[in-house]
Amino acid sequence: MEAYNYAFLDELTKRELRRKTLKAVAIPGYQVPFGSREMPIARGWGTGGLQVTLSVIGPEDTVKVIDQGSDDSVNACNLRELICQMCDVTPTTDSLEASLIQTRHRIPEEKLREDQILIFQVPLPEVLRTVEPSEQETRRMHAERDYSRMWLHLYEDIVKYGEIRISYDYPVMVNGHYLCDPSPIPRFDVPKLHQADNLFLFGAGREKRIYAIPPYTDVTPLQFEDIPFEVEKFDQPCAKCGSTHTYLEESYDAVTGAKQVACSDTSYCDKRQRQAAGESVEIGVIWDGTNPANFEFE
Repeated sequence: MEAYNYAFLDELTKRELRRKTLKAVAIPGYQVPFGSREMPIARGWGTGGLQVTLSVIGPEDTVKVIDQGSDDSVNACNLRELICQMCDVTPTTDSLEASLIQTRHRIPEEKLREDQILIFQVPLPEVLRTVEPSEQETRRMHAERDYSRMWLHLYEDIVKYGEIRISYDYPVMVNGHYLCDPSPIPRFDVPKLHQADNLFLFGAGREKRIYAIPPYTDVTPLQFEDIPFEVEKFDQPCAKCGSTHTYLEESYDAVTGAKQVACSDTSYCDKRQRQAAGESVEIGVIWDGTNPANFEFE
């Protein structure tokens, strides 16, 4: 397999990343430092997720890359092409066909299986950075489970606005121990982390951290007893496929230019459109955002 190690990561680098990844899986939510390498993209544009992907990928894998749910954005297309050229693997846009999915800030609508891995590009892995600038202090806070400042941060939101206004990067408790940053996914995606069948890996290249959420792990968003966690609600269906149970974002009609909403997950939206046109398309089980999971108060 020596011929397989070309371009930017050699086997020794991959071994280090895999060892750190195994430690991250063994301690859910714990941030494991690693020697982040120089990559052919700028730090902050997905170097951490790319390094994790290249360390676990193999010639039999099928890879999918999404950016905010889209398969055809500039970031997704370039990273997908880079991974396929470096590793000689098969690309796909179908969430059900992929064995490895690298994502920037979304979780696919279709539920992933046990044999799939979702790898996140993470800009800022330290969830406590918004309330504590010192790295040494945040490590102490994690060790002692001293998360009072984060609770106070949420309480201040309620006092000022009457609700918690954190729309992404919502703090979650992993396995009842570590407070964790789920990456800048919307609140709509947070319940998908709870007791999922698949493995989640998080790579932050600029901050040189790897952490993980293994399958069947409790992931609980911070919430008050009298103010439960809520996901985003949408008052109109997707303009393309008519979905009312997926995460929607603003878009514009290609013909009229009128503002509309459409599914963020372009692969799922395309499947629904093709199914409506009479094609035989396999669509996986999805999480229904209208019925969020009931999290026990902690």
